[in-house]
Amino acid sequence: MSSAKSTITQEDFDYSQEVILKLAQYYKSRVVGQLTLAQSLTAAILADGHILIESVPGLAKTTAAKAISDAVNGKFSRIQCTPDLLPSDITGTQIYHQETGRFETVFGPVFANFVLLDEVNRSSAKTQSAMLEAMQERQVTIGGVTYKMPQDIFIVIATQNPIEQEGTYPLSEAQTDRFMIKETITYPSAAEEEEILNRIEAGAFEKKPAVLSIEDVDRVQAICAHVYADDAIKKYIAQIVDATRHADEHLPEELHGYVRIGASPRATIAFLSVAKAIALIHGRTYVIPDDVKSMRHQVLRHRIGLNYSAIADGVQVETIIDELVNGIKTP
Repeated sequence: MSSAKSTITQEDFDYSQEVILKLAQYYKSRVVGQLTLAQSLTAAILADGHILIESVPGLAKTTAAKAISDAVNGKFSRIQCTPDLLPSDITGTQIYHQETGRFETVFGPVFANFVLLDEVNRSSAKTQSAMLEAMQERQVTIGGVTYKMPQDIFIVIATQNPIEQEGTYPLSEAQTDRFMIKETITYPSAAEEEEILNRIEAGAFEKKPAVLSIEDVDRVQAICAHVYADDAIKKYIAQIVDATRHADEHLPEELHGYVRIGASPRATIAFLSVAKAIALIHGRTYVIPDDVKSMRHQVLRHRIGLNYSAIADGVQVETIIDELVNGIKTP
């Protein structure tokens, strides 16, 4: 451990490492490969943030999300998003009882510790917006009355298919900005697919008992919040995010004019929280620049808007992010 200014005790540090190890082992027992996704899911839980996962269908997005949720003995709910899904199907509604002449409030599946929004971009924009208040304010309004979400842990894990897929509705910028992290995953290797077949035959993918509790997650989140970040790190993060808003000043000439909108202050906040989580995952109680750099794509890819010229020219947002980050002096 470093002599950096951290208020984390040795006992808390050891405890956090035990929790992180249990999460990792549980994930690997249920999912083959996708280690980058495992780190992003763990970081989202430690940093108490929501995560958006994108890939073509069938690449274990839902399995990975369910695995990391099953590891914790909290209330879990899954919402399968379809075009006919209504906002009240998520948040809840009021039912009138004729016998009593009273309305009863029935809470929807969003009232859980872990909410899996499966294929979120297959639901309509109106339904997607039903999650905005819950994700940001941790509350929902039903029949004009506001109800608080679970106060200990509330994390949304949403999966989406690429916008090129049929039957999808693009998420609004206001919606995507609420996600602390956006992870993208690709096809497994041939060796990993062989391992999947072997595990299926051995029955290794069956659900296992939880290895952690909500109290464990709550405590490790508090520990993560006390990971030390020097002022130089905070300045570095602020400069990266600011560069996204003045992209043409930081990009080479061949990439000028492709950025339509830069990242919001939520990106700055997310960067610091995620960097602290990555530091703790790597066994440190202080943040280094590499913690920030390693999660640049996950924090920024859904917050930087590219224009139609970028799409037509095949320019990827990750290319823009790399150029912007490389142009900022590392502390």
